Amino acid sequence: MPTPDRTSRDAIVLAARDLLESEGLAGLSMQAVAARVGVRAPSLYKRVANREELIQFVAEASLVELGGRLDQAGSLAQLADEFRAFGHERPAAFQLIMRPGAGTPVARPEFGAAASRRTLRLAGELAGQERALEAARTLTAWAAGFVSMELNSGFNLGGDVDEAWRFGLASITRAISTQ
Repeated sequence: MPTPDRTSRDAIVLAARDLLESEGLAGLSMQAVAARVGVRAPSLYKRVANREELIQFVAEASLVELGGRLDQAGSLAQLADEFRAFGHERPAAFQLIMRPGAGTPVARPEFGAAASRRTLRLAGELAGQERALEAARTLTAWAAGFVSMELNSGFNLGGDVDEAWRFGLASITRAISTQ
């Protein structure tokens, strides 16, 4: 086994993120992460205090990744599509950051704020800076709800879900745009 000095917190968090996606939150244990990074579980405690802190670090890393993806969007539609793509590509991370269960550790607020910068800017361009926060919250709530329903097979009435996404996004965009 490698020495603890060869196991970084970044490697631990990356392994935990992979486990989250493959095994879910219930399968994210210190023992499983240790096996993934090639050390004994007690060695992890030199880098991560406990499972709760590990989950917090995974949530924060997921927000950094999502924020980086959103920062590349040139329009609110591109931003929403990237948000949706993240949800489909990383469903467990999406659920962790958008709707953590009761008692689930969450990211520190500054990580959410950083991930929201581009959304606030683009929403402000449409709604005006004085309504940017309300517009960003409206878009995010709709998109998070839509993606959560997709991930949980909540659309069972038939029809084209992609078309429903486009319709909803166009409707939200019109609703938050200044007249």
